[in-house]
Amino acid sequence: MKKQILVIHGGNAFKNQKEYLAYLKNLKIDIYWSEKWKAKLPVTLGKKFEVLAPKMPNLMNAKFNEWKIWFEKYFPYLRDNIILLGHSLGGIFLAKYLSENKFPKKIMAVFLIAAPCGYVNFELPKNLDKMSKQAGRIFIYHSQDDPIVPISEARKYKNLLPEAELVIFKNREHFNQENFPEIVKKIKSLKY
Repeated sequence: MKKQILVIHGGNAFKNQKEYLAYLKNLKIDIYWSEKWKAKLPVTLGKKFEVLAPKMPNLMNAKFNEWKIWFEKYFPYLRDNIILLGHSLGGIFLAKYLSENKFPKKIMAVFLIAAPCGYVNFELPKNLDKMSKQAGRIFIYHSQDDPIVPISEARKYKNLLPEAELVIFKNREHFNQENFPEIVKKIKSLKY
């Protein structure tokens, strides 16, 4: 049976409608779409892995409760020893969800990649003990030059999750890159 990985992408959240509309007005768009590392995971990991990548609702103005409802719709399709991977807002979503809820399957590992440790509508509880107890191994990946989520956020996670493995890169910014060989290698190295 294939090993499952559930990938939660990033997004934005705003305090109010005025802030959101200002963001939209000032947003620079990229008219050319390209596949980044998350979309390539089914190929780079190979046939032994099944990569699930739900498109979370309202990614430009995300709300935790909406993401929670959507996330839970995937539970009937999940198996034990799953790997959860969250990039940016997807990372704090997983941290908050796992700190406040019981996940229905055994988790092998959780990857928090360039994840903020506090964000509008995605505020974390004071401790992440519940996450620690059910998350299996925890990996925090961050880059020192991230222009969106400062490196200090990764250090906050490390303080809250002392058992986590913190991996810091020097020049990967927010990991909006074509390939992520270090993640692929780490996932493949996990003992199932």
